[in-house]
Amino acid sequence: MSKRDKEKVGDVKNPKLAAEGLRRIEWANRDMPVLQLVRERFQKELPLKGLRMSACLHITAETANLARTLKAGGADLVLCASNPLSTQDDVAAALSYEFGLPTFAIRGEDRDTYYSHIKSAIEHKPQITMDDGADLVSCIHADYKQLIPGVMGSMEETTTGVIRLRAMDKDGALKFPVIAVNDADTKHLFDNRYGTGQSTIDGIVRATDVLLAGKKFVVAGYGWCGRGVATRARGMGAIVIVTEVDPLRALEATMDGFLVMPMGEAARVGDVFCTVTGDTSCIRKEHFAVMKNGALVCNSGHFNVEVSIADLESIAVKINKGVRRNVDEYVLADGRAINLLAEGRLVNLAAAEGHPASVMDMSFAVQALTTEYVVKNKKKLKAKVYDVPREIDEWVARLKLKSMGIEIDVLTPEQEKYLASWEMGT
Repeated sequence: MSKRDKEKVGDVKNPKLAAEGLRRIEWANRDMPVLQLVRERFQKELPLKGLRMSACLHITAETANLARTLKAGGADLVLCASNPLSTQDDVAAALSYEFGLPTFAIRGEDRDTYYSHIKSAIEHKPQITMDDGADLVSCIHADYKQLIPGVMGSMEETTTGVIRLRAMDKDGALKFPVIAVNDADTKHLFDNRYGTGQSTIDGIVRATDVLLAGKKFVVAGYGWCGRGVATRARGMGAIVIVTEVDPLRALEATMDGFLVMPMGEAARVGDVFCTVTGDTSCIRKEHFAVMKNGALVCNSGHFNVEVSIADLESIAVKINKGVRRNVDEYVLADGRAINLLAEGRLVNLAAAEGHPASVMDMSFAVQALTTEYVVKNKKKLKAKVYDVPREIDEWVARLKLKSMGIEIDVLTPEQEKYLASWEMGT
């Protein structure tokens, strides 16, 4: 395929998968009513008309429905993958060949291909970017500084990306506005907790066929994702152990009924390990050295740095790749075997299908609406990380409740007056 052809359709594994991908996208769309409403309005108002956009996201059926919404709003959109193992190849084909959205994503792509795909998305010269992990923004700042003046702003989807971007902001390195979509209540309270919780357990079970009931399940990190994973593991009958560095989160995990201990202790007793911290080397050489034979180790944080694969490789005398799909066995000198799931990448996307469409409905509605917000407020926004406006968060929550057939109370004038006053006491 020529470079010009790739610019038009992207780079996907197999165009013949497009019909299957379309069915998957339409199935997910049924469970995304809030995003459907946003798409209908965007189609009428065209708030993104003519704007070049590049989005570095997990290429899944749910993401495809966000992409359709942005296109309906008038955006000239190009997509690339935000993780080498999260792409659904049939969805990527459908985006390119059914919806005319150039998509650069192939499941299992190597590092060079991954970054060449990000480069292709950046060469679209975006005026707006959308990220899941901040790789797109980081590459623009590092290698495409000439494009920075033309970027109105960006949206960031995940905790890891927001951490990176806030660090850039603090150091004065961030050169255009970014909206921290991850920190919206309708995102982290639901997507991170319920989406990550369910999809992570789904990925572990699909990859291993393990019975979790009675197993000691170690969760590294008790942020919103960790809360979700721990709760769902307990729901499957596992004995859940939480490891933490934050005393408040450790206290909360204790009062939520989980065992809390350092990873050095948990490593000796755990059967299944899952990291969800956003930090590096949470499970490393000294932990592998004391793990049980047959231990299952995985990560559900964005980057494959939370489990130190280099440490595991350094103490293994034999590596059996693909003992099951998405499972590699590392045999140690004493004969013990440690099983690494999904190459240490996002187990919920690499070994399963990622978050259910129902929860991504809210996250992606927020993504679309904050994109519109950036366009409308481009002259006011400075080069810093912004929270999602509260009115967007509440609007999405109200629509989600309505789609579920749930009604809530409305404050009376007397109640509003009371809450706004200081005179009235006991």
